[in-house]
Amino acid sequence: MIPLPISFEPGQEYFDWKGAISLQVDGVEAQESLGSTADLFELELKAMGLLVSRNEKEEVTHRVEFKIDGAVVGKEAYRLEVGAHKISIVASTPAGIFFGTRTLLATAILGKTPGGLTVDGPRFSWRGAHLDVARHFFPVADIKRFIDLLALHKMNVFHWHLTEDQGWRIEIDAFPRLTEIAAWRKVDGKQYGGFYTKAEVREVVAYAKSRFITVVPEIELPGHALATLAAYPELSCTGGPFEVETKWGIFDDVYCAGNDATIQFLETVIEEVIELFPGEFFHIGGDECPKTRWKDCAKCQARIAEKGLKDEDELQSWVISHMSEFLSSKNRRLVGWDEILEGGLAKGATVMSWRGTEGGLRAAQMQHDVVMCPTSHCYLDYRQGEGEDEPGAWFAPPLVLEDVYGYEPTPAQLSPEQAKHVLGVQGNIWTERMSTYAQVEYMTFPRLCALSEVGWSGPARNFDDFQERLKEHCILLDHYKVGYRGSPHARPERPTQDDKERFEAAKRERERSGATASY
Repeated sequence: MIPLPISFEPGQEYFDWKGAISLQVDGVEAQESLGSTADLFELELKAMGLLVSRNEKEEVTHRVEFKIDGAVVGKEAYRLEVGAHKISIVASTPAGIFFGTRTLLATAILGKTPGGLTVDGPRFSWRGAHLDVARHFFPVADIKRFIDLLALHKMNVFHWHLTEDQGWRIEIDAFPRLTEIAAWRKVDGKQYGGFYTKAEVREVVAYAKSRFITVVPEIELPGHALATLAAYPELSCTGGPFEVETKWGIFDDVYCAGNDATIQFLETVIEEVIELFPGEFFHIGGDECPKTRWKDCAKCQARIAEKGLKDEDELQSWVISHMSEFLSSKNRRLVGWDEILEGGLAKGATVMSWRGTEGGLRAAQMQHDVVMCPTSHCYLDYRQGEGEDEPGAWFAPPLVLEDVYGYEPTPAQLSPEQAKHVLGVQGNIWTERMSTYAQVEYMTFPRLCALSEVGWSGPARNFDDFQERLKEHCILLDHYKVGYRGSPHARPERPTQDDKERFEAAKRERERSGATASY
């Protein structure tokens, strides 16, 4: 079982999935709240070739029952009671019932479910995965498949990275040039890119909701904005002109923080985006924003003087704080990468700690919520092993499965009260080197299996035991034709010669300096 449940008391019998099975919901009120979960579970079992019916009057020897019981503590917790002829999934909420069905799926594919009692619930409330669709665009069908695989591993947050220097991926009615111009870049003389319509975004959000996954959108600001500036150059410090970027990296041209029109643009965009995403959190990026243009910009310097700020770092903090207040007025909470600590942390902001764990530690000590996702353990675009033919980021040491599994998200330096601010953990998937969705799956799995256990199960974990369970879990992944590393379904993109040369140069530099590269 992955992720490992809290406890399992084995019984003497097995539930055999062969033959007719009745899927039942206990109680009229439960039927109303659990109908969609029962429908989905029925479809999934039928896709395995099992004989499943929702007809409660039908005479069958085997049945699966959903039952709501307030005595089960935890909104995502469940109790699984398995006998020879009956399985009961008991929870206090529909979310708990749903996660109980994920446990059953993992055993149903093997044909038998061990009898006994499973008591289970997550360690952390934030168990997420981030997918960058701005460097390379993936259609809705791929996004839904990714969400299905998150749900299979009891993850509950999909962080959707929608804007970058290389592309803008979401329709905004007030600014049509974002999808006419900013969504496309020139590759080999041709237009490359794409965007999601508002209808498609609503479709994805609803799809995720039915699987008890919250979608957190990310609209990058104030940096990583060249795609936007190509469409609306007046939002920059220099006025352009610009083109949607075709290379990866960090670029000096960012949103002009001294321009009132820029602030109004961002507020309008955010207002349209939050109408599509009902979740509590809204990610604004906040990372890798050079201050070069701001130092030479009369409007930015006037803003610094007007607000009594010390320098350009505090100007970035002012932008983040302003957006945090705006989001708060819309009943949303701001999330940003750990650079938002620079110049002072905005009131109520949640920090994603990616440049190691120091940012998350500092934020939690300041009584701010944090999500831990350091490059050292959570960057799933890093290579999975040594060697020049290993796909992934060439500039950093490989991130092997054991390192992911061994990560402890809560820093030991935190007091028990401070530790409560660690919401959880997240795997980040940046797609500079992933031009196909098949490559995304190859880089994500099986490392996301390990990370799912970091987020769900307790801190006492055994990697040898995990590896043994992973062997059987791969049967489930094979059923869904997941292209994980080592899978017969894998279709990895091997590194180019340029990648290999960069890899060797980066390796030599690491060996020379003894440093660990960050993203």
